[in-house]
Amino acid sequence: MPSAETTPTSVHEPEPVRPTRQDRVAAAGSELIGGPIGWRALLGTSWWTPVRVVALVAIGMFALGLVQKAPCYNGAWFFGASSQYTHACYSDIPHLYQGRGFADGLVPYFDKLPGDMDYLEYPVLTGVFMEVASWLTPGSGSIQHQEQWYWFVNAGMLMVCAAVIAVCVSRTHARRPWDGLLVALAPAFALTATINWDLLAVALTAAAMLMWSRGRSLAFGVLLGLATAAKLYPVLLLGPLFVLCWRAGKWRDFGKALGGAAVAWFVVNLPVMLFAFEGWSKFYTFSQERGVDFGSFWLIWAQNSSHPPTTETVNTLAMVLMLLCCGGIAALTFVAPRRPRFAQLVFLIVAAFILTNKVYSPQYVLWLVPLAVLARPKWRDFLIWQACEVAYFLGIWMYLAYTTSGDAHKGLPTQGYHWAIAVHLLGTLFLCVMVVRDILMPERDVVRRAGDDDPSGGVLDGAQDVFVLGGAAHPARHAAHFDVPQVAWGSQGPSASTDRSL
Repeated sequence: MPSAETTPTSVHEPEPVRPTRQDRVAAAGSELIGGPIGWRALLGTSWWTPVRVVALVAIGMFALGLVQKAPCYNGAWFFGASSQYTHACYSDIPHLYQGRGFADGLVPYFDKLPGDMDYLEYPVLTGVFMEVASWLTPGSGSIQHQEQWYWFVNAGMLMVCAAVIAVCVSRTHARRPWDGLLVALAPAFALTATINWDLLAVALTAAAMLMWSRGRSLAFGVLLGLATAAKLYPVLLLGPLFVLCWRAGKWRDFGKALGGAAVAWFVVNLPVMLFAFEGWSKFYTFSQERGVDFGSFWLIWAQNSSHPPTTETVNTLAMVLMLLCCGGIAALTFVAPRRPRFAQLVFLIVAAFILTNKVYSPQYVLWLVPLAVLARPKWRDFLIWQACEVAYFLGIWMYLAYTTSGDAHKGLPTQGYHWAIAVHLLGTLFLCVMVVRDILMPERDVVRRAGDDDPSGGVLDGAQDVFVLGGAAHPARHAAHFDVPQVAWGSQGPSASTDRSL
């Protein structure tokens, strides 16, 4: 049972937030289905609860994404090098069925591959996911038929992951279930969902965020460890959690989360490490040795320089930039006038990794979608960012169509692709700036304006600060123009109060 310190201290349980009553873009969009929801609407009194609606919308959008891949499924993956790019329907999944030995029954990490990649270059849990899908794929018929089935089986499994993500986001902020529609309706989410296997790690990360919001630190750690066993980026969440727990003095909960993550990761990885170390380590060595690749500002530098940087130089510079970003986020955490929300810092750290990394595959946007919704559930800003990501999604395929079409040069030339990269970078930076502004000026944060402190923060929600720096040591600024009650956070006891100070 949660203690008084970890329980939000509002006078009464506020009503669920209605985005169509608070967000102009959401209200305008709702005109397509009858207009903003009324004040007398009976929410949650029928089978059509917000979470179920969000889950069904997510499945529907995922299905539309599958339809978008139809030209490739019917031939572009198999005939013609550039047609899968001109139709913008490329996917790694069917190509790697044969390319990574699944068609031949090879065991990932243990059996050496005959091609240019000697072992599977994915983390262990993703490799298990790929292997299970191969078991469900019929081994008869032509290789094209098997690859189609393999993609279809993976798509079904990834659809479950998409539904899990939408449900977890809807339930993480208990008073804001409709924010999950941003995930469900995100165009870049639907377009990139079946390019690769990233949705597995995203689903586990979203589930971990939900567990932390419920105060279940150990469950959060276990799920985060599993997510890190599927993709490397989820381990970054421990950084924001560390500095937030430092500011709030919640060391016990951080220790439980860290311990759960470490044990879960080792349980998945240790058997493969012991019996197939060379295959297990391929993911890490490949990531280190991989050169500058698509989507990064490093590529713009390399392709416009007479002396492009070496892989070692880019690795070093990218690491330095990432460490600087980590330091900046830590400093922001300690000097902010009000302790930042967990989701805000998680979004910033993952966005920093994406912006400084030497490669940005188009499906990496999936990492940020649920985090962006939890960090800043503002429809206008979210859609601006999504428009930039869709532009990049089209740009990379048109660029690959250009490079694979020979003398025909059908598609987007190199300079045009550089502009597409710039659009992606600027869109992500724009959302980062908005989140940082919300941290420095918490009265602008739409989640806190609705009366919450940190609904995704779990034990951090309403907790008292024990370590702050600079301006955070002084009372928070007043936001006298607000007429809505605000949460009094960091109180010593269970007494209820309201405070208009943000």
